Amino acid sequence: MSFKSGYVSIFGKPNAGKSTLLNKLMGEKMAIVSHKVQTTRHRIKGFLNDKDYQIVISDTPGIIDPKYKLHEKMMQHVKNSMQDADAAVFLYDLSSNGLEEADQIFSSLRIKAPVILVLNKTDLASAEKIQAAIEFFKDRPYGKQILPISVTKSQGVEKLIPLLLQHIPEGEPFFPQDDLSDMPTKFFVSELIREKIYEFYHEEIPYHTSVLIQEFKEKTTLIKIQADIVVHRDTQKFIVIGEGGSMIKKLGTESRKAIEEFLGQKVFLELFVKVKPKWRDDELRLREYGYN
Repeated sequence: MSFKSGYVSIFGKPNAGKSTLLNKLMGEKMAIVSHKVQTTRHRIKGFLNDKDYQIVISDTPGIIDPKYKLHEKMMQHVKNSMQDADAAVFLYDLSSNGLEEADQIFSSLRIKAPVILVLNKTDLASAEKIQAAIEFFKDRPYGKQILPISVTKSQGVEKLIPLLLQHIPEGEPFFPQDDLSDMPTKFFVSELIREKIYEFYHEEIPYHTSVLIQEFKEKTTLIKIQADIVVHRDTQKFIVIGEGGSMIKKLGTESRKAIEEFLGQKVFLELFVKVKPKWRDDELRLREYGYN
């Protein structure tokens, strides 16, 4: 069999399970996961390598109506992913009741690449609900291939790669086959810290926060990392720090553990909280924080 190489992009509403699916397919934690919406802000590419193929799989931000420049940047990642995709995965959350809304979103994408419609979270839906979703989508232009799965239960996920390979062209690999992604290590470190912010803080804090790695030095026995946590207002800074520094200490401890597990090395982590008003609508700030 000739070698195949191509791009696959995953699209869907927030919290449909796109990042969890990418992680499951890769067998590695490539994208952070949270039950809160808008967790993914970037296009994260994972390189799924095999002796017969390389599939570049893109996790994209959940599709929303932009309210800030940050949202506009996120939706630009979605548009970019549509342009180079050899195949697309449209991911629908079976535990929701949003068939019509999902149809509007999927129809609006107008992607030219072949689509595999993946119905996720079969473990949380009845057989009747699953069948109703299949009946609803099967007559849609994008509903020619439908695959019900449960990512968290690892049910049906193994059937997705053979379906994707039907649409991947022959060609040489785009990236070295020892690589897992084209994103720098500092990006993944900042995302792991941001994941803990989503876990420990509530209301508007996660959505008003960004993480900027200011220092990443590999020393003999450990890696020294200094990161700024950027917030929107002074009141948010006090919440992030917590009474007597309790919350920032907890955030630092748990972030360090996650980073050490990811890097496989000891880490010394320093966190600082900075207030940058209206950073989500500031083009220069967004570029500085990596939202290009």
